[in-house]
Amino acid sequence: MKKAFILDLDGVICDTAVFHYEAWKRLAQEYHYQLTESDNEELKGVSRVDSLKFILSRANHSISEEQFQLDLERKNEWYLEKVAEMNDSYLLEGVKTFFQQCKLLNIPLGLGSASKNARLVLEKVGLLNEFQAIVDASTVIQGKPHPETFLKAAELLGFEPENCIVFEDSSSGITAAKAANMFAVGIGNQHDLPLADYCIPNLGKFDFTQV
Repeated sequence: MKKAFILDLDGVICDTAVFHYEAWKRLAQEYHYQLTESDNEELKGVSRVDSLKFILSRANHSISEEQFQLDLERKNEWYLEKVAEMNDSYLLEGVKTFFQQCKLLNIPLGLGSASKNARLVLEKVGLLNEFQAIVDASTVIQGKPHPETFLKAAELLGFEPENCIVFEDSSSGITAAKAANMFAVGIGNQHDLPLADYCIPNLGKFDFTQV
């Protein structure tokens, strides 16, 4: 049975995580909280709304709904300033080889990202037209670790969940993939992603003979 691939964006295709981290850190400082790298690990794959809730909780701070929305917009503006500078040099190791092989084997590709800026980032790194389906935070109700993102991507691709392979670098993403009944390839190590079916250091290390 032919398989379809569904990829996360940040940490799998390119690394804009540092852009998110810098923006959230800047915002957290306004609430007198120093966002740590450990905190940032917990925010990987988490929606913008839930990320801000996390920061406010750590800062033991409450704000109005109006201020909450303003903070989301400000954080995104700071992030987009960095994204505007992106090009294909931001692609992670092995990504170009991986996409070349997918095209050669005619493997359908979907994106399942927690970012609302996924299309813009893909355009900046030259991969927007490589995907047959794109699902991001603007098109789902429930973000990862809920399986909706990946289930919707599978539906758009026209594949049953069990015939999809997900590539993820976050624990919330792996949890979402397994909840969707999909095979999950972790980008990273097994210690950090224990629920992954197996792990590879980058997309270039994927064994296409398994498809």
